[in-house]
Amino acid sequence: MPKIKDIEDTPNPNAVKFTLFEPLTWGITRSYETAEQAKDDALACALFNIEHVSNVFYVDKWLTVTQDGGADWPVLVRLVAVPIRAAPAAAAQSAAAVFAARTSIEALSEQDQVRLDAINTLLDEQIRPHLKNDGGDLHVVGLSSNLLSVHYQGACGTCPSSISGTLRAIENLVRSLEPDIEVVAV
Repeated sequence: MPKIKDIEDTPNPNAVKFTLFEPLTWGITRSYETAEQAKDDALACALFNIEHVSNVFYVDKWLTVTQDGGADWPVLVRLVAVPIRAAPAAAAQSAAAVFAARTSIEALSEQDQVRLDAINTLLDEQIRPHLKNDGGDLHVVGLSSNLLSVHYQGACGTCPSSISGTLRAIENLVRSLEPDIEVVAV
């Protein structure tokens, strides 16, 4: 059962980041935008059962909860803390569950996979650490010709700056590799 180490505000006023002493996953990102998406995840399902929770995102030793704007954070934090503390730590997960949770972009050519690997390396080094610090992340969901599709997760998913300024910063950075690429958030 993970214990909560810290609770932090994020740049998104509707999201709070919980830092834990023990990991919830082994590097596998869990991101849910609806209760329906979370139906097979006990922790996320329990969190969505709390009124006003609108998004759940977690990986390793941190978890971000986003609300719909209708709750008072001090009250909601106390409610959200209960299922977080009751969740099993990553050590209790099986290797098969971790393997099954891994996702990748299907049907990429070998050349496009090389492009994607270079883009992900750049994002891992220069973008994702900042997003994770703010309680979110970024998942590349598609690469087709000169179009890179990304999906924001956690606090970044509903943060106004991620859809505008952060997206342009990502596009400018990726253009250092591929000058004609366009980045879109989906």
